Amino acid sequence: MSRTVTGQTVGELMTRDPISIRADVSLHEAAQLLDRHRIRGLPVVDPAGALIGVLSQTDLVRARATEHLWRNWPGLAVRHLMTQPALTIPAAADLEEAARLMEERHVHRLVVVADDGCTPIGIISTTDLVRAMAGTAE
Repeated sequence: MSRTVTGQTVGELMTRDPISIRADVSLHEAAQLLDRHRIRGLPVVDPAGALIGVLSQTDLVRARATEHLWRNWPGLAVRHLMTQPALTIPAAADLEEAARLMEERHVHRLVVVADDGCTPIGIISTTDLVRAMAGTAE
């Protein structure tokens, strides 16, 4: 059965319970986490679990392409490369709003937050949107 993007909410399509990382974790550990779980981005949280940023594969690739960052790689932590503040969206938002925000801000994922506005509860990505458009979303 084909599904359309119109009328769906971010909460219906998001990946729930995202894997997150703390800002003080090494970039090496972050890269291993991304690779192990075959994901492309991680919400970065403070010790209380509140969202403070996002670390993506693109951030890591940029570090590799920048000589002084690559030279200092062993001493760098997630906080040194993460994008902050994280772009967020509520679960009740429609997919058109998510697509518009991703396009305007040139990002591939948004962190879906709880009603408190700071607790990550999911991730919505461009891949999710394309699956919905293709009618293959689960």
